[in-house]
This record gives sequence, structure tokens and C-alpha cells, in this order.
Amino acid sequence: MTSPAPAQALTQDELKAQVGRAALDYVVKGEIVGVGTGSTVNKFIDALATIKSQIRGAVSSSVASTERLQALGIPVFDSNEVEELAVYIDGADEIDGRGYMIKGGGAALTREKIVAAQSRRFVCIADSSKLVNTLGAFPLPVEVIPMATQRVIRQFARLGGQAHVRLKDGAPLVTDNGQNIVDVTGLRITDPLGFETEVNQWPGVVTVGVFARQRASVCLLGTSSGVRTMRFG
Repeated sequence: MTSPAPAQALTQDELKAQVGRAALDYVVKGEIVGVGTGSTVNKFIDALATIKSQIRGAVSSSVASTERLQALGIPVFDSNEVEELAVYIDGADEIDGRGYMIKGGGAALTREKIVAAQSRRFVCIADSSKLVNTLGAFPLPVEVIPMATQRVIRQFARLGGQAHVRLKDGAPLVTDNGQNIVDVTGLRITDPLGFETEVNQWPGVVTVGVFARQRASVCLLGTSSGVRTMRFG
């Protein structure tokens, strides 16, 4: 008797699509949904288009997500037009076992943090490679006012981090807010709440890509055996 062929492992793209669809269960019908930024969120936006008649629209954390939502016929509201959102759905570059995250690989961390703060619930969607024991292996993004970049780089050096201005086409990347991104390696962030609070006080820092105060309520983690749901108190 011939044994059945082993199941083929899902690609990272398939894992992202899997959690993007799973996130639809957290969308509150009749309300406006907060939508993040990135390749995993793009899968969620595509899935959201299948139920667009059941929601009022979205508040988006980036120009790129806004354009994708509008192209699919989903109305996009300015965050100032909406008092509170039931849920914010976004990805993460890293997430730990307490729901603390590093975000900002797509350079939208400030707007992501604003929309997250406006939402009653943060649902993180990610593939299993993003789950870590301690934050810091992924280069930490920090949005910085351009005139402060070198001083911020020196401050991170005093903490043992190596910081560099993120480039695009050979020039400093400019965010949707007109600022620069500094990426920091060499950190082990064992106290995300304390670290976020400290760095956000540095003059010239718009925001740091540690999401501790706006941590995830739920994480939908794409694995080869299906979607794993992690809940954080």
C-alpha cells in the first residue's frame, strides 16, 4: 500500500494569507476598522474587501494602505473623524509572549501607534517566525526629526546599540510624516514598557517602534499546522 505524500509546508506568503483571513472574525460589523501597514496587512485588506458591505469603512495607518483600501472600494476615514475604533488589525516585525512588539519595518510606526491608541483592541497578525522570547533581534525602527538623527544615534550607542539612518535610493528615507527612520541593532529589550517610555522622551524622537503601551490584545500566528491564537491579559 502506498503511503500518502507528506503535506507540503506552507510558504510565508500562504501563512500571511491564512492569518489575514482569520482576522475577519475580529472585525465588528457595522463599524469602522483600524487597518495597519505591511505585506501581512495587505492580505487582510484583500480579505476585508470580501465583507466590505458589512463595515462602514476603515482608518488607515499609511498612504500605501489607504490606496489599497480605496482601490478595493473600502471607504477610508481620517482618524480625526472617528472618536474610537473597536479593533485595530496590524502585523509585527517581532512579538513576544506578553504581546509586546517591535513594529516599523514599513516605516509607518508613528501612524500605526496613533491608530492603535485609538482602538479598544489590537489584533496582531503574523507568521510564526515573528514570535520571539526577547525583543531586539529585528532592527528597531525609530522615527526621528532629521536635525536630531546624529544625536539620537549617539544616545543609542551609549545603550550599546548600533544605529543607522534608513536609506531609500541612496538618500535618507522620508516617512509619510516627513521625518527620517533610524534603525538600531545590538539591543536586547527586556523591559519594553520602560524602554519605550525612556526613548520617547529623547528630544527629536517622534516615536520608537516598541509597542508596549499599545501592545497586542490577541495575536493570530500563522503556523504550518494552522492559525495559533495567543491572547494577552
